Amino acid sequence: MKASTPASKTISLQSYGIDHNNFHYQLSPEELHDITLEMGMGKEASSGALAVNTGEFTGRSPKDRFIVKDAITEDKVWWGNINIPFESEKFDQLYDKVIAYLNEKELFVRDSYACADPAYKMNLRVINEYPWSNMFAYNMFLRPTDEELDGFEPEWTVVNAPGFMANPEVDGTRQHNFAILNFTRKIALIGGTGYTGEIKKGIFSALNFILPVYKNTLPMHCSANVGEEGDTAIFFGLSGTGKTTLSTDPHRKLIGDDEHGWTEANTVFNFEGGCYAKVIDLSEESEPEIYGAIKKGAILENVIMDDAGVVDFSDTSITQNTRVSYPIYHIDNIQEPSIGENVKNIFFLTADAFGVLPPISKLTPAQAAYHFISGYTAKVAGTEAGVVEPQPSFSACFGAPFMPLHPTKYAEMLSKKMKESGVDVWLINTGWTGGPYGVGTRMKLKYTRAMIHAALNGELGLYCYDRYHIHSVFGVAQPRECPGVPTKVLSPRATWNNDEAYYKTAFKLSNAFRENFKKFEAYANEEIRRGGPQRYAF
Repeated sequence: MKASTPASKTISLQSYGIDHNNFHYQLSPEELHDITLEMGMGKEASSGALAVNTGEFTGRSPKDRFIVKDAITEDKVWWGNINIPFESEKFDQLYDKVIAYLNEKELFVRDSYACADPAYKMNLRVINEYPWSNMFAYNMFLRPTDEELDGFEPEWTVVNAPGFMANPEVDGTRQHNFAILNFTRKIALIGGTGYTGEIKKGIFSALNFILPVYKNTLPMHCSANVGEEGDTAIFFGLSGTGKTTLSTDPHRKLIGDDEHGWTEANTVFNFEGGCYAKVIDLSEESEPEIYGAIKKGAILENVIMDDAGVVDFSDTSITQNTRVSYPIYHIDNIQEPSIGENVKNIFFLTADAFGVLPPISKLTPAQAAYHFISGYTAKVAGTEAGVVEPQPSFSACFGAPFMPLHPTKYAEMLSKKMKESGVDVWLINTGWTGGPYGVGTRMKLKYTRAMIHAALNGELGLYCYDRYHIHSVFGVAQPRECPGVPTKVLSPRATWNNDEAYYKTAFKLSNAFRENFKKFEAYANEEIRRGGPQRYAF
């Protein structure tokens, strides 16, 4: 499959204030790969993939993400330290400065779209300073056909200028880098950072406002796949919890690895046209599909290679947040188009740094709502600027950094859909077992896969005492047995071999859950409040 490069299509950037024609439109990934090498901005790995260094920023910078406060957003956005307001006037001034900067640069422009379901399709134009950033846009967004490009009218625009440095005192930013959404002008303005994740998360954040407010559709930070019987599974989780790995399954067709919408018609559609996977400690043996996707057309970020171009995936000397982006068609077993029906199972993935949550547990509807609103995980080192080691963290809806509305809005929509579809909801701990981070070990991937397959295949049975043990602190139902998994592994307490230390740590985490949930209690009914841990230490 090759990129669309319509020879007859020409565009102008005059409407954006760019008054030169020194830009390349709709180049193929092969052309962008070669230009990046010619410009000395990347190297070719032995696999054929392009390897680049994103510079100062190797992860997102949440404190530098802003939303313009205007007539559209003022009364709807949940303002605070996640959704930081930005003045319209300041945005216009900063935009003009960025455009003046780009008027001196050779640019790379791509038309693409988001949302695989035609009823929700959103046309995008991406204007990049760097060729490899434009190649990332080819990989991650959906690729229009030549026919679709003929009458293409962009709805949203991403303006991406990694080399532009803002002046905080003048421009209203916190520091020299920024990612700003303007819903009136329909622009995502990104500067001062080469980290490509800001491009995809900018559009994701925009859709997280547009879909629930205007389309009655639930946007989700999740991966999804579909089985041979047409049953769809959804995997919620933040970076590093296993969304990409666990949904990329040779026995099921991949819908997408990170961003989806759940419609009124009970269908699930991918926002994107590619995957953006972490590659720390990647091996062909443990993750053959992702490993095999790293070939010509893929972009590796911040990895270490030897002189022969062989990547050392265990080397984290640049960052622990080493990444690869690739078009979804690099995976053999995909759902085409990227739409699924008949949602049967939802998995909440958490990397529990405390090591006290069961590796798999079944949730009641109340528990599901509670854990969705809580969004417990650990911040994985390197995913965000300034995070150098895992930290226990709560992120509402398993994606608070990208959610412009109040978390309860998304939780209400999910709860309604769960009831309507009668799904089973599971909490999966892909984090630590046998002790907390630094003492225990990371849960083996083969065990997590076995547990998920057992849940999908109905092998864990009905929710009853003979088959399940109710956790004495968190109240969740943990299976007593699971095919392919040692019985001891299913009980986190048993793996510690120290009951006193285990319960002390479990109570510590349950207190953290309760403390975090205080800010949501006024919005949650009694049933949901009882979905959390009922025992806690004073």
